[in-house]
Amino acid sequence: MSAGPRKPFENKIVEWVDSRLPLFTMLDKEYGVFPTPKNFNYFWNFGAIAMFMLVTMIVSGITLAMHYAANTGIAFDSVERIMRDVNYGWLLRYIHMNGASFFFVAVYIHIFRGMYYGSYKQPRELLWIFGVVIFLLMMATAFMGYVLPWGQMSYWGATVITNFFTAFPLVGESVQTLLIGGFSVDNPTLNRFFALHYLLPFVIVGVVFLHVWALHVTGSNNPSGIEPKTKEDTLPFHPYYTMKDSFGILVFVIIYAIFIFFMPNALGHPDNYIPANPMVTPAHIVPEWYFLPFYAILRAVTIDIGIPFTEVTIITAKLGGVLLMFGSIAVLLVMPWLDSHPVRSARYRPKFKFFLLLFVVIVLVLGKVGGMPADVPLFHITENMIFTTTHVAQIATVYYFAFFLVVLPILSRVEKALPVPASIHESVTNCKSSCEGNA
Repeated sequence: MSAGPRKPFENKIVEWVDSRLPLFTMLDKEYGVFPTPKNFNYFWNFGAIAMFMLVTMIVSGITLAMHYAANTGIAFDSVERIMRDVNYGWLLRYIHMNGASFFFVAVYIHIFRGMYYGSYKQPRELLWIFGVVIFLLMMATAFMGYVLPWGQMSYWGATVITNFFTAFPLVGESVQTLLIGGFSVDNPTLNRFFALHYLLPFVIVGVVFLHVWALHVTGSNNPSGIEPKTKEDTLPFHPYYTMKDSFGILVFVIIYAIFIFFMPNALGHPDNYIPANPMVTPAHIVPEWYFLPFYAILRAVTIDIGIPFTEVTIITAKLGGVLLMFGSIAVLLVMPWLDSHPVRSARYRPKFKFFLLLFVVIVLVLGKVGGMPADVPLFHITENMIFTTTHVAQIATVYYFAFFLVVLPILSRVEKALPVPASIHESVTNCKSSCEGNA
């Protein structure tokens, strides 16, 4: 069954394969001549960078799995053996360990770009949803991977986080028992987490395929948020954006390499170089930095919610924190319907830009207080009233959810946007003219 007219390739081997299985024709169509908006900036590099980091994590992870022992008695020692006895094992581990952080850096910037330029809006809602699903899978994979070295923070992090499932009434304890394989974090937990940590990256690859497929169906968004109308608005993906992405990846890898070779433990916790000991609780249990904003939201709920003037509790503080933590991710899934403003890009929405940048600051504040112990005094409001890190987390959490549930719907109705260019080509030429005039 013919797939339509096909342009022959000069290379005889490529032509022989393509005439029987048009793989190279497909690649040329989707990544060669594929029309792409001509006004991409460097924020658009981070999709390719995230893809590069995913491949790096899978390759390094498979290699490490060949030497790792998923047994609580020898897991910590097997990691130390990788560091000391396996050829370039130290390099593999530092690539993988720091790669998790850099993968999240790329994805967080990628998410910010999508929010800033309105890449979640019609017709790209499904593209955005697939992206959020990838983010959730990344978080699950990273959490389980953090447990594998079986250090103090690995053990106690797993104990604390899995214990939060018990907050759910009726099914909570059963879910926790199923997840950890018993009544406490132990060898079955490590085996489960190792198996899932190995499997989930391939699930991520599958969702990434759907994500890219949806992107190629709807086309890419762009900094102006305008759909391409003519050939003047686009450029072929190759060589223009393959070269631009290659440059972005090169710069990213240089920074990544600086951490690997000169400060490999800067993003980790020193307690994880102590073997796991169920009898000794660390002074302050914290997850990895990329989980800290959500950890702060989890701890922000400190009171039970019940029926007024009765002793009936509807939602405990523990359950409330867990619901808010999961809700902070789930709310991203409905963002396309919360923001119904017809203009996509924050370039032409000054009020939206202000509230979005404030949202970024709030997330950074949540990350900061999430890494600090709860209820650390900051200053005295009155002689008997102290403002603490928990109060900061509570205020920041209120704004986090208000941004999605209050600010976006209101701005969708009342914000008047600045004039939007008629086409991508016009936005580019006007920028060049104004830049030359300013010079």
